[in-house]
Amino acid sequence: MSEWKKVKLGDCCVNVTSGGTPLSSRNDYYNPPTIPWLKTKEVNYNRIYDTEFKISQNGLENSSAKLIPKNSVIIAMYGQGDTAGRVAINKIPLCTNQACCNLIIDKSIANYEYIYYLLCTKYDKLVSLKNGGAQPNLNAKLIKEFNIEIPVITIQNRIAEILSRYDTLIENYQKQIKLLEESAQRLYKEWFVDLRFPGHENTKIVDGVPEGWEKKQINDICSLITSGGTPSRNNKSFWDNGNIKWVKTKELNDTWIIDTEEYITETGLNNSSAKIFPTNTILMAIYASPTLGRLGILVHEACCNQAALGFIPNEFVSWQWLFYKLYELRDKFNSIARGAGQQNISAIVVKETEIVVPEKNIIDKYTSLVTEIFNRQRTIICEIKLLIEARDRLLPKLMSGEIEV
Repeated sequence: MSEWKKVKLGDCCVNVTSGGTPLSSRNDYYNPPTIPWLKTKEVNYNRIYDTEFKISQNGLENSSAKLIPKNSVIIAMYGQGDTAGRVAINKIPLCTNQACCNLIIDKSIANYEYIYYLLCTKYDKLVSLKNGGAQPNLNAKLIKEFNIEIPVITIQNRIAEILSRYDTLIENYQKQIKLLEESAQRLYKEWFVDLRFPGHENTKIVDGVPEGWEKKQINDICSLITSGGTPSRNNKSFWDNGNIKWVKTKELNDTWIIDTEEYITETGLNNSSAKIFPTNTILMAIYASPTLGRLGILVHEACCNQAALGFIPNEFVSWQWLFYKLYELRDKFNSIARGAGQQNISAIVVKETEIVVPEKNIIDKYTSLVTEIFNRQRTIICEIKLLIEARDRLLPKLMSGEIEV
C-alpha cells in the first residue's frame, strides 16, 4: 500500500463533462441518426458498443451534446431506482445526455479500466453524496472532488488486465449466446412462420394452414398456465433467510433464469398465492411496458410474482417450441394489453388466444434440432454466472491492495 496515494477523481482526468439533449421537437437533430447518444439507463457496469438512440450531426452541433472519446468512464448522475452511481466504459465515441458524467482519463496518471473497476466498488459512497429534493442527484462537481486511492500506473495496468480478462471472456460468451438464439429463431421462423418445414412441398395449404395442423387455444396445449404471487412484505418471516428463488418480471430477458435477486421462505410460500414452478417452466411477463411479453426459462425450480404467468406444456408440444410461439405472439399481446396506469394482459386472454399447432412429428423434429442449442445456452449462462462471481470476489481485494500484483 506504500505505492498508493489519495487523489481526487477529477485529478485523474483531462476533462470531466456532462452531456446534453438536442431539442426533441427538431426532427433534423435526430435524423439521419448517425451519432450514438447514451441515456443513463444504459449505464450498468458494462462496456458500451452501441446505444439505443442516435442523433444527427446537426443535433450535435446545435445542442449541449458533445462527442466523448472512446474508453472514457461514464457515471450516471441521476435516474430512477438505483441508476445514479452506476458506471460504464464507452468502447465507441458517443454523446450522452446531461444525466451522465463523462470522465476522460489522463493516461499518464490513470488506467481508464482501473478507474472503472475502482468505481464499481464505490457505488454506496457515490450514492451517499447525492443531494436534491424529490430525486436526489449526483453532479459533476461532487464527482470531481470524490476522493480515491490509486497505486502507481504499472500496478493499475496489471490490475486492469486481470479484471478485464474476466469481462472479455464474459462478453465472448454473451456473443455466443446471441448467435445460438438467432439460430433457433431462424429455424422457428423458417418452419412455422414461412411454412418451409420438412415436407412442405407435398403438404396442401388450406385457408393458410398446412393440412394436418390445427387451430387451438394456448390453454389446449398446456397442462398448466397460472400466475405467481407475492408474500406480504410486512411479514419478515416470509422473506428473511429465504431459500426459494422468486422471479420478478424485470428478470425476464428471453433467456434462461439461473438466479434471482430475492428469495422467499417456506413460510412465505405456504401463506401466500406464490407457487413453485419446476425446471423448464416458461415464465412470461403480463404487466407493464416494456416488460410485457418478455420470457424466461427456469434453470431451477422457482416462484414468480403475480405479474408473470408460468407455462407448462402438455405432451402435444415441447417447451422449446412453445417458447418461440410465445415470443412470436409478443406484439399481439402488447397490442391488446389494457389498463390506465399500467398496461397488462389477463391470464384468461392469454389462455384463450388461438394459435396454429403443427403436427406433432414436425414439432418433435424441431425440438430435436434446437434442444442442443438451448442446452448450450444454459451451460454458457451458468459459466457466465461463475465468472461474474469470481471477478466480483477478486475485485475488492485487488482494489484494496489485499492481493498484490
